[in-house]
Parts: sequence; structure tokens; C-alpha cells
Amino acid sequence: MPRRRIGQEELFAAGDRESPLDDLLALIDWSEVAVRLDVVHAAPKGEASWPPLAMFRALLLAVWYDLSDVKLAEALDDRASFRRFCGFSRTEATPERTAFVRFRKALLAYGLETALFEAITAQLKAKAMRVKTGTIVDASVIASASEGDGEAAWSGHRARKAVHGYKVHVGADADTAIVERIAVTPGNRHDGRCGELALPEAPGEVYADSGYRGEVFAAAVRAKGGTPRVAVTAVWCLPHEDPGEKLAAWNRPIQRVRGRIEKIFGTWKRSYGFRRMRWRGLAKAALQLSLTAIAYNFRRTANILAAG
Repeated sequence: MPRRRIGQEELFAAGDRESPLDDLLALIDWSEVAVRLDVVHAAPKGEASWPPLAMFRALLLAVWYDLSDVKLAEALDDRASFRRFCGFSRTEATPERTAFVRFRKALLAYGLETALFEAITAQLKAKAMRVKTGTIVDASVIASASEGDGEAAWSGHRARKAVHGYKVHVGADADTAIVERIAVTPGNRHDGRCGELALPEAPGEVYADSGYRGEVFAAAVRAKGGTPRVAVTAVWCLPHEDPGEKLAAWNRPIQRVRGRIEKIFGTWKRSYGFRRMRWRGLAKAALQLSLTAIAYNFRRTANILAAG
């Protein structure tokens, strides 16, 4: 599998300013990622392919800056900080739009999205996390690229308009808000019955909203050695007890912790363009989710380390 050689010239030049991307680049040992990507060859027949690590880093740039393939190709050709992050020198050619399409197809063909997420997240957690005390779990519906996507489904809610899309399930560390487990299902799947997909090993105390109440999710948490802490909508009371106060006393500490996951979804949708799936199909939705979670974990870890 012939590959192009990049970065043969000097990556930095006198007068170049450092970029926040340089700090992100230094967060992990990329050699482990490169080994996992080594099987990927995405090029027209007979042509040398772009280095897969450079292409993978470019996909992270697309998430951080909410860029289409066309805009990503233009920015990579034009911006010195993007070139340095991906490993290109100042003057050499960079990939065109169709190269990113081929590379994503190759990632899907080898099923690498989960392995890459787990490998990178393990390194980031080792830098940012201390002693684990708990996990926050939630799900959010992301609109499909098209209502013609047969693998998506309608998700209804009594208080909101129905959405045709996928449901992304997320488990994050309760203290650092680093995402540890992710999964994607059609939009009509029940949160509680799919909650196990978002549970990491040894989750500690697991905080979730009332959509996860019931024995199915509680049993899944206990099976992994955790303790369910799930908000409820009703409580049993003795005649002298106030049901509103008792309900609030139970839910308040749970919601105080659980609410942190809303910031994760907010960042993804507001800053990373994860309001809608870019491509059709469950496999492509899983790839988009993995890239978004990896990009978020990089930025989150950098913020934690910067805060000391």
C-alpha cells in the first residue's frame, strides 16, 4: 500500500505563532493511534494514499471548527496551524475533498471508530482523571441527515415535536465530564432499556434522569458494580410527610450532578455542529458520534489541565 510522504520540509517558520492546536497535539502519544490506523488505505486504484494519521487529525479539525469536506480542504490548504496539526509542511499539497470521503469509508470498512475512541480516551483519562467516584448517563436525539434514512426512526415526546433521527447514549465521568462510553441507536429506543450501552466498567454511583428509572437499568448498573442514583417522579409518603419536599430531597442531589451532562450535549450541538447527522445510516452515525466524542474529550482534557 503506497503512501505519500508528508512533512519533509520545516513545519514551523520564523514568525509563526503557536496555536491552541499545538497544545492539543501534545496531549497524547499519537504512535498508538497510528498503529491502529496502519491498515487503512484510502486512495484511487494505483495512487499513493494520504497518511492515515494526518487524515484522522483532519477529521478532528472538521469537528472542532464545524467544517464540511469542502471547507476542510480549503482551510487545510490555507491555514498554517491546520497544516502543523496534521503534519503537513508549509508548501506541500494537501488532500482534496474526495480524499476525506474515501478515508471515512475506509474507517467504516475496518470498524475502527470504537477502537480509536477507546484508545484515545484511555490516554486522556490517564492525564485528567483522579479517583473515579461516579458516572453520569443520558441520551439525546440527533436529527437524521434525511427523513429517507431507513435506519433512523421517529422519536416522539409529549412536550416536543417528533424528530426523525438517532439517539446517542453517553456515559461520562461525574467529576471531569470526560466521555467514557458512547453508543448510537435508532431514535425510538427507550433511554432506560439502552442505558447499559453507556455504562463504563466500575461506574461507581450512576446518576441519571427519570427516563432511566426501572429495574432494567438498575440491574445493569449493579451488574457492573455500580450504584444507581436515578431521579423519580413520585414517592411513597407517610401521612405526616410532605410529598413535594420528599421528592425534592431525593432528586436535588441527583440533578445537581446529572445536569453536568447537559453541557456536553450543549457543546456538541452548539460548537461542533452535532445538531444533525451529516450522513445516512447507523454505521456513519456511529462514526460521527465517535469523532465528536474524541474531539470533545481532547478539548475537555486540555481545559482541565490548564485549570491545574
